[in-house]
Amino acid sequence: MRLILGSGSPRRLELLGQLGLSPDAVCPPEVDETPMKGELPRDYCTRITRAKAEALAGGADDVILCADTTVAMGRRILGKPADAGEAAAFLYALSGRRHRVITAVAVKRGDRLWKRDVVTQVKMKRLSDGEVNGYLATGDWQGKAGAYAIQGPAGAFVPWIQGSFSAVMGLPVHETAQLLQAAGWPVWPR
Repeated sequence: MRLILGSGSPRRLELLGQLGLSPDAVCPPEVDETPMKGELPRDYCTRITRAKAEALAGGADDVILCADTTVAMGRRILGKPADAGEAAAFLYALSGRRHRVITAVAVKRGDRLWKRDVVTQVKMKRLSDGEVNGYLATGDWQGKAGAYAIQGPAGAFVPWIQGSFSAVMGLPVHETAQLLQAAGWPVWPR
């Protein structure tokens, strides 16, 4: 029995560590993450997570864990920005507003799939040009949904959240533990 993390995210690996878990393998699947026309953010996030889990094969007793995080402003999906210009556009769009961070988690063992999504409300303070440009210069926005990571320098931009901090980071720890236990992977006590 092996635990396979279907993600290359160092944040997800760190959050798994909070549960005392270290995956036996890290295998980020190749999945097209392009939103479908008219697709809503929550539906998009759960579809991508399911596709990641289905893209990975393991032994009959292997437990595969996959997740996806997206930032949503209403019906608009703010994925990973292609460049600094798009990152700036995302940050200005989020500036002074509330948005949702959706993280979907899927655990697969054999032909069974357990899944859950967590929606967290986040408020970003009104950002000055200096704050946006300073943050962009850190490079921390690269590879991050919505162009920011709450656990990095952008945490200074977030005065309020309602929901799961770990889900905003990329893996809701509580829900992940429940899904792993449902699949027969021991979490606590070990």
